[in-house]
Amino acid sequence: MAIVEVKVPQLSESVAEGTLLTWKKKPGEAIAIDEILVEIETDKVVLEVPAPSAGVMAEIVKADGSSVVSEEVIARIDSEGKAGAVAPAAAAPAAAAAAPAAAAPAAAVGGSKGDVAMPAAAKILAEKGLSATDVAGSGKDGRVTKGDALAASAKPAAVAAPVAVAAAPAVAKPLPAVAAPVAQNLGDRPEQRVPMTRLRARVAERLLQSQATNAILTTFNEVNMAPVMEMRKKFQEKFEKEHGVKLGFMSFFVKAAVAALKKYPVLNASVDGNDIVYHGYFDIGIAVGSPRGLVVPIIRNADQLSFADIEKKIAEFGQKAKEGKISLDDLTGGTFSISNGGTFGSMLSTPIINPPQSAILGVHATKDRAVVENGQVVVRPINYLAMSYDHRIIDGREAVLGLVTMKEALEDPARLLFDI
Repeated sequence: MAIVEVKVPQLSESVAEGTLLTWKKKPGEAIAIDEILVEIETDKVVLEVPAPSAGVMAEIVKADGSSVVSEEVIARIDSEGKAGAVAPAAAAPAAAAAAPAAAAPAAAVGGSKGDVAMPAAAKILAEKGLSATDVAGSGKDGRVTKGDALAASAKPAAVAAPVAVAAAPAVAKPLPAVAAPVAQNLGDRPEQRVPMTRLRARVAERLLQSQATNAILTTFNEVNMAPVMEMRKKFQEKFEKEHGVKLGFMSFFVKAAVAALKKYPVLNASVDGNDIVYHGYFDIGIAVGSPRGLVVPIIRNADQLSFADIEKKIAEFGQKAKEGKISLDDLTGGTFSISNGGTFGSMLSTPIINPPQSAILGVHATKDRAVVENGQVVVRPINYLAMSYDHRIIDGREAVLGLVTMKEALEDPARLLFDI
């Protein structure tokens, strides 16, 4: 037998540990080299663990849901084994787990819907010293109703007594292990308790940190999106044919944001203790929703990228997020962020700053609205922009003028092409 150890990949310095999700192989099953064995969820990304060797899964050292650290051994592969053969070390835990399962078959049945009594019925049964398991329920999903309880309590004591005696051993049933998610059947008001994923817990931590440490204010402005929409419509077909990617609105927002950050550098700065750090580069974070939660991948050196380059990066991040393949490097850094709630139909919001950044732009749904131009009421496609900023280092003047710069760039997109 030639054993090859499967270890946790090297995690970044900012990630202390991860959680094993579901193993894709069981002991005794054949494995191909580089086949994905399990995924590890950290507070930033989900990492895939490939098989370092072909062979047979000999032993799973760390079970689903276990916490693990860098370079920790989580499984062993027998590179010379044959499918169906389980190593003794792997067989022992399985046999040990089977013993308690066989010893308590009743516990597996204890959670059936038929054991549940409606509140009024439960009160009557308690007064009569009866259990819901003693009564055949006629309600929905076999629930015991008030009528069932009254009928059962009206039976002669001679009949009820044997039932009580027969039910007595149920008190000695071992309690089933609590697993996640935990469902509680409360009649017509069910609940389910689900632990936060590491990613969701990390997002919650950072948002609370942001509100606790930043003096957050938000300034708003409205933008006539007609010029951008006309330019996009005019060049959409040629752009896609030339670059192999659609021309979206986000590239315009990124370019407009960069124009404002260049004009007002404090919007691109961050706080470090009592120092203000001015960044001489423009790394723009784009908030992306994924099945596992919110992530903010970074478009680096956005000022040096073309519209096509930006659209390609956004499309790449969107696909990675959908597949759960955003890497730690994709999320590292960032000097300013953009959140597009308009994708989901949001009209207005106050985005929360992504620490250690000092400002974030919120983009919303573009809708036809009545506006006044030259004393006349006209209909224009309007988008409400919101920029939240850290008032510790950014004054209202810079924040308002920065958002006005973005507005002017979007209402005259030719400025973006000539960097004016």
